[in-house]
Amino acid sequence: MEPTRGAETLNRLAAQSSPYLRQHAANPVDWYPWGSEALERARTLQRPILLSIGYAACHWCHVMAHESFEDPATAAVMNELFVSIKVDREERPDLDRIYQLAHQMLTRRGGGWPLTMFLTHDDQRPFFGGTYFPPEPRHGLPGFAALLREVAAYYRTHGDELRENGAAIVAALGDLNPPAPAIPPPLTAEPLRQCRAALEHSFDARFGGFGAAPKFPAPGSLLRLLHDWRASATAAVPDLQALYMTTLTLKRMAEGGLMDQLAGGFCRYSVDAQWDIPHFEKMLYDNALLLGTYAEAAQATGEPQFAAVAARTASWMLAELGGPAGALYSSIDADSEGHEGRFYIWEQEAVRKALPAEQYAAFAARYGLDRSPNFEQRWYHLRVTASIEAIAEAEHLDAATIEQRLREASAALLRQRSMRVRPARDEKVLTSWNALAIGALAVAARSLRRPELAVAAGAALDNLRARHWRDGRLLATDATSGPPLKAYLDDYVFLIEAVLELLTVRFRAAELRFATELADAV
Repeated sequence: MEPTRGAETLNRLAAQSSPYLRQHAANPVDWYPWGSEALERARTLQRPILLSIGYAACHWCHVMAHESFEDPATAAVMNELFVSIKVDREERPDLDRIYQLAHQMLTRRGGGWPLTMFLTHDDQRPFFGGTYFPPEPRHGLPGFAALLREVAAYYRTHGDELRENGAAIVAALGDLNPPAPAIPPPLTAEPLRQCRAALEHSFDARFGGFGAAPKFPAPGSLLRLLHDWRASATAAVPDLQALYMTTLTLKRMAEGGLMDQLAGGFCRYSVDAQWDIPHFEKMLYDNALLLGTYAEAAQATGEPQFAAVAARTASWMLAELGGPAGALYSSIDADSEGHEGRFYIWEQEAVRKALPAEQYAAFAARYGLDRSPNFEQRWYHLRVTASIEAIAEAEHLDAATIEQRLREASAALLRQRSMRVRPARDEKVLTSWNALAIGALAVAARSLRRPELAVAAGAALDNLRARHWRDGRLLATDATSGPPLKAYLDDYVFLIEAVLELLTVRFRAAELRFATELADAV
């Protein structure tokens, strides 16, 4: 363990660059970051590795930390039986991908965070795993401390069997990336046609989106459909269904609780099919991808709503995730004051007291406060439930008056909300996510004719070049607060694409040379 700081004992995670790892620095768990020290420790002691992967804005990661990793009794079991390693999945997407796939193969179901995996001591092969485990048995899940003892005991007595299972998983992982054929097959549009058919098959024609709850925004799929429609626009039979799937989904997401109706910005996903109640963390990459999607949809359709959503998303992203040197931070936590979503939810009576009667009438009708509570039986999470035209007709007023009342009410509630305890912000600067934001800001600058967004994109690009580009290679994160992490392939290609998008808005020869250097490095 590391020395004490004041009265608090800190473990090895205190010196790490990741805010997520530092969140666990005061745990009684003898945590290691992933690296040679931890792996050698496991080999020396011949103890299995307990690998815990999460990220700073993850609600259930916080829950498991409070219930188990902060509990001295549970920590004692972990320290006695395992070498425990914490990983930030945003800094190490390579490790996260490997062990998420392994989890799916072991359990035959999807993974998520926190990811809890048990690995062999000498070669880090996974032999058991899960996601969140409660401290005591509930909902069909075993209690975490009891599970730890059972796993350690089984590892001691069935090591050969577990090694065979681990070898089978490693072989299966290898099959996911077969060698390239000697003669590359011809490129055709067939994969795009199959993608188009699969999206229509899973499309929710009532609420938009794809598949059942929980629902993710899937901006890549929406852009794919938008491009399918555009490619068919001059055909005898344009693909209007692709356009409908895109626009319905964009409208439903923008009007639902997935988007912060007061300040803008999108949460990570919806726990229901209606986009009503989100998982409340807000991620840079989600908002960057959605910004670009709404901006392109606005340009393609001329729909004012899409342009307005794109503008609000860009403003929120720069205001809430923008750093002083132009770079953009990673995420806003789901929790505040120990509760998920507390920053964003309202009680009806509190809103009534905060607004004049005429503003409250319009606001309540617009955002569902005149209906039953939609969050924990007494709280309201705002979502659009009535059109401005319908409210105007019911109030015997014109639409402009209703819009003005809604603007004034939203401003008053934003001021009140700003006095609450804010969710934590992960101020890690990731190259790939910043690249996505730069590209999206460039698209929005061009589509919305907002040159100031190109200026913001340029500032973020300048920051990456100054702090993440060293000796002809990229870093995945800003290394000022910890050891540097080499960039991944997506860091390079996302940044190349971002530079090219920005060059379509305003040309700079130095940026073109930078894109060429990045391509040469790839």
